[in-house]
Amino acid sequence: MLSSLVNKYNVAGPRYTSYPTVPYWNDNTFSVRKWQESLVKSFQESNLKEGISLYIHLPFCESLCTFCGCNKRITKQHNVEFPYIDAVLKEWKLYRSFFNEKPLIKELHLGGGTPTFFSPENLKRLIYGILEDSELKTEYEFSFEGHPNSTTKEHLQALYNVGFRRVSYGVQDYNPKVQKAIHRIQPFEHVKRVTELAREIGYTSVGHDIIFGLPFQTLEHVKETILKTKALLPDRLAFYSYAHVPWIKGNGQRGFKDSDLPSPELKRQQYEIGKQLLAEVGYEEIGMDHFALKTDTLYQSMALEKLHRNFMGYTASKTQAMIGLGVSSISDSWYGFAQNVKDIESYYDLLSENKIPVYRGHILNKEDLIIRKHILNLMCQFKTSWTIDELYFNELPDVIIELKEMEKDKLIIIGENYVEVTEKGRPFVRNICMAFDVLLKRKQPETKLFSMTV
Repeated sequence: MLSSLVNKYNVAGPRYTSYPTVPYWNDNTFSVRKWQESLVKSFQESNLKEGISLYIHLPFCESLCTFCGCNKRITKQHNVEFPYIDAVLKEWKLYRSFFNEKPLIKELHLGGGTPTFFSPENLKRLIYGILEDSELKTEYEFSFEGHPNSTTKEHLQALYNVGFRRVSYGVQDYNPKVQKAIHRIQPFEHVKRVTELAREIGYTSVGHDIIFGLPFQTLEHVKETILKTKALLPDRLAFYSYAHVPWIKGNGQRGFKDSDLPSPELKRQQYEIGKQLLAEVGYEEIGMDHFALKTDTLYQSMALEKLHRNFMGYTASKTQAMIGLGVSSISDSWYGFAQNVKDIESYYDLLSENKIPVYRGHILNKEDLIIRKHILNLMCQFKTSWTIDELYFNELPDVIIELKEMEKDKLIIIGENYVEVTEKGRPFVRNICMAFDVLLKRKQPETKLFSMTV
């Protein structure tokens, strides 16, 4: 039965870190001025109440991982660190000039690339520069992505000293053949070392990222990786499907053949066995592809129905305004999205002219905002409703008709004014969200844009 559902629903579809999804942003109605106005509006509405979030993209890596779809620059030249941090701080200064009061920072996340490519001293300089004319909310969370091979005790201690309490490590898979295929060689001992170091220093949440569906990856490989992960018992886990999109990411994802990848049925089995093994030691499924122990804030947030999803993935709390700094970063004012230029040289050039380095975006209309709420509800709470008129939209009756087939397959329950995802339907939540995605239905993409949903 699972195999037939996988075959039926395994189609290309968005991961819904935003709605509208990036390929459906309307550049014709977007401008940097409109983006700035939407951000100022959001800041005025929410800064004192909930603060803002910052995502800082640090794009440098010393070697290329062939599974990676992130924006990165491969180099071993560490003299790139200083000018890049100067540029990020200048961008932040431009944003601060929009606001008539100090930003209250609730969340700050360093992503990449490889944040631990940067020296501990330069990372501290970055954080001190961000905090120079800002304040922190009483309960704030600083987090970063650490590469197990390059994260040192000095990195962990320096970031702890400036307020970081959460770190996530990219594990992917422990099998040597798989690691060779994705060009990510890191023994279990490296992950064990940095996990234990973080806890010794005082980090309260250590996460691991694991991927299934990688080239040459078998069911036994996934079992082995999960069993080793259980031995370290990270506080939270991202356990997600490899997104094979070489038509977008170019040569970076062509270090192996399509035929080297597991079948959709095997991928689903990999996920199900991983989920079962994680449940045995107390991990709870959080939204899509995430797991956490009950002591972690991600689980507690889900239990209180405060879980949020944005371009950083799932977060334990929501801020209306999220500002992305650095090359390729995406910002979200709730009323609009804006993405920075992807080329580092263009990023530097725009900042030298005192211009926000945004090159595209989308201003949400009333329909966008309604559907965004429904998709967020489904992705975070596995249910949504339209009990109030503000959540009704014209094409909702057509959405319900389309969902009837999923109801027959027992993936959802459709009530008079709600839809709820069943336990059986959780692996197919992306497909359920696609039924609400009116932009996707109005205009199917002419070329491949998305990875497969299963």
